[in-house]
Amino acid sequence: MKVVLFCGGLGTRLGELTEHIPKPLVKIGYRPILWYVMKYYAHYGHKDFILCLGYKADTIKDYFLNYKEYLSNDFTMSNGGRDIHLERNDIADWKITFVDTGLRANIGQRLKAVEKYLAGEEMFLANYSDGLTDSPLPEMVDGLVKSGKVASFLCAKPSQSFHVAELGPDNSVRSIQSVRKSDIRINAGFFVFRKEIFNYMRPGEELVVEPFQRLIAENKIIGYPSDHFWCMDTFKEHQELTDMYHLGTTPWEVWKPAEAKPAVSDSAAPRFEAQDANAWERAPVKSVAGIRP
Repeated sequence: MKVVLFCGGLGTRLGELTEHIPKPLVKIGYRPILWYVMKYYAHYGHKDFILCLGYKADTIKDYFLNYKEYLSNDFTMSNGGRDIHLERNDIADWKITFVDTGLRANIGQRLKAVEKYLAGEEMFLANYSDGLTDSPLPEMVDGLVKSGKVASFLCAKPSQSFHVAELGPDNSVRSIQSVRKSDIRINAGFFVFRKEIFNYMRPGEELVVEPFQRLIAENKIIGYPSDHFWCMDTFKEHQELTDMYHLGTTPWEVWKPAEAKPAVSDSAAPRFEAQDANAWERAPVKSVAGIRP
């Protein structure tokens, strides 16, 4: 399946990190968030990408046109550096289509702008390009196929650290707990769509507002609840991911052998609960949210 990646937002929640580059190019270690997202999909065999560009589009084009493959691969140098033999390749078998979808366009407008590049596709994948996960993509795809519905999206526990309160009729506090411990789930930005999604879209509409409301009204959309790792939306979370990278604790790198990735410890990432491989069988999602800048 083709993968549509929304790369045109301003990334305002990352502050100064996105002053000179778009959010998808913010780095974790040697590589930008966009690279990790693409590696995730490529690991599951989806290597035909459509990049919806906008803010700082030229920097994303330049990144791939001047891609330095040796940064994340072992290699042998000989002949005074004139000959380089890479032990493996990153993106040699990827196909990437770069599409300028407008500087101020919303997600729905960007998706409509690349509709012609999805001609002939019965299903396709899409992503906000600002989040990392190790959720099993094949399970999410199979869930939509078996449901017969039009759309599915990953529903994750919020990665923020605020607390939520439940109040009684007289405003007495019934409970207060970390949002991560609550039943609230958010739209994590990993989508699976059938081509019929375009039948629910109108010009200028934000994808998860009017189109999703129409899908909900017709019972044509499902959520994939997952307690797997998911993170990356704010400056603080970027710092946490960078710390995890330097500790060698990178659960989102699903392409690496399990023995090469230390388990996520409480000290390294206290927000993440034990992973639930049977999340798909759990109770229905209680909330639908998530509009990105």
